[in-house]
Parts: sequence; structure tokens; C-alpha cells
Amino acid sequence: MIMTPDRSCQQRANIRQGLTVDIIQKSDQRSGKLTRGTVQEILTGSAFHPHGIKVRLSDGRVGRVAAIVSPGSPAGNPPGPDTKI
Repeated sequence: MIMTPDRSCQQRANIRQGLTVDIIQKSDQRSGKLTRGTVQEILTGSAFHPHGIKVRLSDGRVGRVAAIVSPGSPAGNPPGPDTKI
């Protein structure tokens, strides 16, 4: 299952260091499993990427941003099975 990120995740300008995001790692692309973390570094150089901006999280994991977590969401809890992206 390939998940399409929402449009805000495709724009580099919307992603910044310290932001809590859900990413899809390369190894999880088929399952669509999301990994939540804090952006340490933005790896995509272009202003736009159709599959999401690639980032490195503070724990070292790398993936494309699938969702920007709103400030009110608890950073440690992954989205539930009903979460639509």
C-alpha cells in the first residue's frame, strides 16, 4: 500500500527542524507504517517533492514526511489505525 502525503508535506517550506512529524521509511513503504519523531535535518534539496520531503529524525531514522503532527498531538503516540493521511 503506497500512501500519498498531504500537500503540505510535499513543500520543503512547511518542514523545519524541531517539528514533530510522521514519516514513512523506505522499508515501510509497502505497509504504510508511520514512524513519529522530531526533524533533525531536512535532506530533500528541492522546494517540492511529490512523495514527501525526506528528513532525518533526531533518533537517526530517515524517511519521507507523510504528516505534520499538530502542536496539540502527543509526540510519543503514533497515530491510531483510523488515522487517514
